[in-house]
Amino acid sequence: MKPRAIWKGAISFGLVHVPVALYPASQDAGIDFDWLDRRTMDPVGYQRINKRTGKPIKGTDIVKGIEQEDGDYVLVTDEQIKAAYPASTQSIDIETFVQAAEIPFLLLEKPYYLEPIGKGEKVYALLREAMFEAGVIGISRVVMHTKEHLAALVPMGPGLVLNTIRWASEIRPVDELKLPPAGRAAAGVKPAELKMATQLIGDMTTTWDAERYQDRFVDAVQKLVKQKIAAGDTKVVTPIEEPPEKTTTSNVVDLTELLARSLAQRQGSPGPRKDQKKSATSGRGTGKASQPKRA
Repeated sequence: MKPRAIWKGAISFGLVHVPVALYPASQDAGIDFDWLDRRTMDPVGYQRINKRTGKPIKGTDIVKGIEQEDGDYVLVTDEQIKAAYPASTQSIDIETFVQAAEIPFLLLEKPYYLEPIGKGEKVYALLREAMFEAGVIGISRVVMHTKEHLAALVPMGPGLVLNTIRWASEIRPVDELKLPPAGRAAAGVKPAELKMATQLIGDMTTTWDAERYQDRFVDAVQKLVKQKIAAGDTKVVTPIEEPPEKTTTSNVVDLTELLARSLAQRQGSPGPRKDQKKSATSGRGTGKASQPKRA
């Protein structure tokens, strides 16, 4: 079953806008233990409780507050938060293009699929093919669920994938840990030991295949579930349905003109310097994302 779109807007590429819908690219493959009332087999939900009184509170009575240093709170509404980012709430703004290998694995967070909507198929394909041709990924900003995310726009097979990236401030400094010094000599690694370890790694190296790896805990629980089903040990639970989501469409026009105007605006504007220093998180020993490849 096709997942429900969690966000709709457009990729901003110069003056060109690609209307897209955002879908989760990952799913929870673990065991989902639902809470049920033992007496009636009714689903049990999470209840919002006032921490001072211990009494339940309605969702309409809950507001967002940001605590200050003096203990006071500043209250903000969803409308005020959206107004703070009027141009970003419905757009994925590409700020620059970089080599995929420059992004450390440590920064990668969560992937999403992007699907063209409205009449955006042609410009969607154009952006995808241009990125494949240049061998780059796009670094962009997007606001989802009232929070701004840094993200990488990656061409993958016939589609585009948006992978959120952690902010540099979210990565703890590695110097908080007690680690052996970098370099074989400083770490006291002997040449013979390094040679044998390298040989062992070579013998264990294979081509990556995600299908070879399964969650053994899930397999064990599923086996238990099948045994209970065979024994007739099941209960009937009536699910609670949710209303379907409404959809909207967008249009893209004058693609050639918009591309020409975007290029004209870039003339005279200095691009990113190739000799820019890399961030602290992309130093020695960090994993790097691979170049975009077709599936």
